Amino acid sequence: MGKVEEGGEARNVVFGKYEMGRLLGQGTFAKVYHGRDLRSGESVAMKVINKDQIRREAGMMDQIQREISVMRLVRHPHVVELKEVMATKTRIFFVMEYVRGGELFAKVLRGRLPEDQARRYFQQLISAVDFCHSRGVSHRDLKPENLLLDEAGNLKVSDFGLSALPEQLRQDGLLHTQCGTPAYVAPEVLRKRGYDGARADLWSCGVILFVLLAGFLPFQDENLMRMYRKVFKAEYQIPPWFSADARRLVSRLLVADPEKRISIPAIVRLPWFQKGFSRAIPSPLSIPAATPPSPPNKEEEGEKEVDSPRFYNAFELISAMSSGFDLSNLFENRRRAGTVFTSRWSAGDIVERLERVGRALGFRVARAKACKVRLEGKAEGRKGRLDVMAEVFEVAPEVAVVEFSKSAGDTLEYVKFCEEDVRPGLKDIVWTWQGDDIPTSDHDGTGP
Repeated sequence: MGKVEEGGEARNVVFGKYEMGRLLGQGTFAKVYHGRDLRSGESVAMKVINKDQIRREAGMMDQIQREISVMRLVRHPHVVELKEVMATKTRIFFVMEYVRGGELFAKVLRGRLPEDQARRYFQQLISAVDFCHSRGVSHRDLKPENLLLDEAGNLKVSDFGLSALPEQLRQDGLLHTQCGTPAYVAPEVLRKRGYDGARADLWSCGVILFVLLAGFLPFQDENLMRMYRKVFKAEYQIPPWFSADARRLVSRLLVADPEKRISIPAIVRLPWFQKGFSRAIPSPLSIPAATPPSPPNKEEEGEKEVDSPRFYNAFELISAMSSGFDLSNLFENRRRAGTVFTSRWSAGDIVERLERVGRALGFRVARAKACKVRLEGKAEGRKGRLDVMAEVFEVAPEVAVVEFSKSAGDTLEYVKFCEEDVRPGLKDIVWTWQGDDIPTSDHDGTGP
């Protein structure tokens, strides 16, 4: 990050792309600032994490990696969007959608909501949670403080720091980490016997619906253990102003036995829920990028067809690249230095250049699907012929990542290929090689 003088005033500019402004909030490991995209003028929220702090805290490294992975999976109109992840040697930057309306919690503090308004927020919450569950994501910390409102009054689920992915399930198919906010946590999470994350989220949704309609929590006590006993028994009182349908729904959500708790499909079928319900359409970007839609066939127009590149996860990028993007000391990184580079060229142009350079080096060149180029050495090496695969991945419309991997041959010959042979022919298409310093004018925010 650097300061740029403009009109006599200094601006904090990150990577030459975002202006960072006032502090919006602060947590244990992160600060959130208002920001502005210098290209579009759009407001963004910038979550800044201190790398030294999270290195010292057990489990935080995995949590941040998981949060990035999760937010890439759950692009939905009622989920806060993660736009970009960047890093310097000392900090990680999450660039997120800026949600102007504040927390739903602020509305609750002023008292209970009219049933129609509470229903609308609950519909949007269930729509977002259902989408998350369809992607294998359990939020595990649903509460009004983590539900934001945009300028149109639409709900946005935020803070996926405690969320879980399928790979966290144990052999019994359940999650076992106790987490969440006590007043919203499902009884099975507290019992330490394993739990279904999706069903636990629905308990939290039930508590949220109760709070919206009542203006207070269903389970509360100055003594935490007494409160937990109420949670275990699902012991609460529904206020008399709840409508009969709302009362029935809350009583089917706040069921101590998760097997008997109402499911999302059953919730959506209820007449109370259906009233005024408009189903949100997820962004096409939510389709897993490893299986992109097939591009139009351009062969009839005399153009060479190039398969769409696979999406290169933002976390993979910042893990792979060094210097300004270096997270290698923070997360496990198995990529050999010098085998990954970024480019601002199109996938098709990159593939053509790789083919041309491969032939110039005396390799047999073959085009594979999904923007892969296979380069096979003609000469026998110490361990047979060197066989290298180069694959182009998409990061954003303006950025691609190219990764080399060895399929066969001697490792030392492969290292020489990556570090000495292939670089000269690619120098004009490379933005940054992994392991090289990033030009400060383009990347560290110091400006031109």
